[in-house]
Amino acid sequence: MPPVSRLFDFIVIGGGSGGLACARRAASYGAKVALIEGSGRLGGTCVTVGCVPKKVMFNGASIMEAIEDAKHYGISVGSRSLDWGALKAARDAYVKRLNGIYETNVAKDSVEYVDGMASFVSSTEVKVNDAVLKASHILIATGGHPVIPKVEGAEHGIDSDRFFELEKQPKRVAVVGSGYIGIEIAGIFKALGSDVTVFTRTPHILRHHDSIIGETMMGEMERMGIKFEHSSNVRGIKKHDGAEFPLELRWSTAGSDSESSGHYDCVLWAVGRSPNTAPLNLAAVPGIQLNRTGHIIADEYQNTPVPGIYSLGDVFGKSELTPVAIAAGRRLADRLFGGAQFADSKLDYVNIPTVIFGHPTAGTVGLTEDQAREVHGSENIKVYKTRFTNMYNALTPYKPPTAMKLIVAGPEEKVVGLHLIGRGCDEILQGFGVAIKMGATKRDFDNCVATHPTSAEEIVTMR
Repeated sequence: MPPVSRLFDFIVIGGGSGGLACARRAASYGAKVALIEGSGRLGGTCVTVGCVPKKVMFNGASIMEAIEDAKHYGISVGSRSLDWGALKAARDAYVKRLNGIYETNVAKDSVEYVDGMASFVSSTEVKVNDAVLKASHILIATGGHPVIPKVEGAEHGIDSDRFFELEKQPKRVAVVGSGYIGIEIAGIFKALGSDVTVFTRTPHILRHHDSIIGETMMGEMERMGIKFEHSSNVRGIKKHDGAEFPLELRWSTAGSDSESSGHYDCVLWAVGRSPNTAPLNLAAVPGIQLNRTGHIIADEYQNTPVPGIYSLGDVFGKSELTPVAIAAGRRLADRLFGGAQFADSKLDYVNIPTVIFGHPTAGTVGLTEDQAREVHGSENIKVYKTRFTNMYNALTPYKPPTAMKLIVAGPEEKVVGLHLIGRGCDEILQGFGVAIKMGATKRDFDNCVATHPTSAEEIVTMR
């Protein structure tokens, strides 16, 4: 029996942040929309195994740190202990509620949710289960997945998705990778009481961020007791069943012929992510192109080279952040179905603010100092910096730093980069992101009256 053929105005493949936003916006204009998701849960990486459950774990870790600080304010709270299972159960229930809310909202907006894996039949047709869905507009928003390195015994480690499956807290953890995912998870593990070692291929961490963030973060993580194996090349894992720390991780260090090893009960791979394209049968659509990292190539309007097929979010690979996918998805739907007033609708990928939920938190928007010098010329760049102790730590014996860097360009001193690290910097960044997006100058910042006593006031009082 031939598959049933069904006609839509718009097919969205992927029920993550970008796909959901795009599908619902398109339906609001009256488009007949099918949303295909094969995992059985709507929300994508962010809601299910990313930003949302990560922030819950971060909050728990922050509470543990606050309990330690309480005694310096004369507050007695007794001994600290963590019920990992209770935290996991509450977190998972919260995520499940969010998955359900997305499903309810999709139905409310008259988007047809199709549970299944999609594969292309042609440039206008997608096969799902026993049906072929057809539309003149198809969006690929299938997200990405963590990479597992090709080393011996790699299967004995876990990735950032499986971090959320842990039923009990590991005692001794190796985190392989020093991008923001690895750094966030390492900080959570340590603050909750695990012994943590971070393995990084370079002498640095967070190397895609400004140096003020990477250097300050590493110093604070070391102060917490997190160990680092710099310039390390992990060779593999050997499992010793029955041992307290059954995972023997082997690595070499750049410049050395010898190999080192350590024993852990959890090894977490945080070495990057790859786009989800394998099940899509892209070979059925001649003209679709992948770049060297496997992401689906599209232009600034999310158009692939094949008319009527679009790519956004992690599978597109530019600024892989949840709010970016949401914003790009809504603008695409506006352009396709919102009428003539949205004919030029697209996302501006310049000056996108982002935060790192490390210990401490960090925020960044715009160019790093190195990027600014490359783009504008060193002679046209001026850098303002400050480093101070947050008033929260006025009564604590240790004074962790808050560090800020403001980068300006040209005679008008237009702000082209802002980089913050320290308590509350994740929340501070949003408003300044608006100002920088509007083209603010250093003088605009100087003309804003400071809010006192806060850390944020330092941004408008730098000299």
